[in-house]
Amino acid sequence: MGFFITFEGGEGSGKSTQARILAQRLRAAGREVIVTREPGGTPLAERVRERLLAEAPKLSPEEQAVLFAAARADHVEQVIAPAIERGEWVVCDRFADSTHVYQGAAGANMALVEALRSVAVGECEPHLTFVMDCPVDVGRARVAARTGQDDPFDRDGDAVQQARRDGFIALAEREPWRCILVDASQSRDAQSEAIWNGVQDRLVRPPMARAD
Repeated sequence: MGFFITFEGGEGSGKSTQARILAQRLRAAGREVIVTREPGGTPLAERVRERLLAEAPKLSPEEQAVLFAAARADHVEQVIAPAIERGEWVVCDRFADSTHVYQGAAGANMALVEALRSVAVGECEPHLTFVMDCPVDVGRARVAARTGQDDPFDRDGDAVQQARRDGFIALAEREPWRCILVDASQSRDAQSEAIWNGVQDRLVRPPMARAD
């Protein structure tokens, strides 16, 4: 059996960058790794992603949650679960925790969100989740420095972004056996080292050789 690692956090927290870096280090240490993202990861889920990003401001939090869950169910069935069964490591940029936090902060019916998670995820819960945390102003500055188009969630106000940050911190505190809170305001290398050490401590016995 393989392992399933997810990266969570607010806008500009460096999830995607650190997911790629971890995958590179795991491959250098001899692991078979799949890097994927949510929403997305399959042709169907990528089409849902395009629709969500285009229509998100017009959709209720519950409608958003339903679309995320539909994409996630396909992603789990087609990509994540089979890879774990093959003994591979799956590194995913966002997963079900993002729906819980983002749509929860927007006022979604949480009973519905939890039910959708149960249906879409089943037993395919992450073995380890890195919660990337940084102040809202730091994340916003990073988003502003990106090239390319932002998405509607990037443009939400500071109060909404702070509510999401608080939600992710609460997640890490609520499930410390699964989640590791990473200070994403520190240097990229310092973040990467904290993440690598977390993988060694939680998932690997004995530790893998350094893969610098």
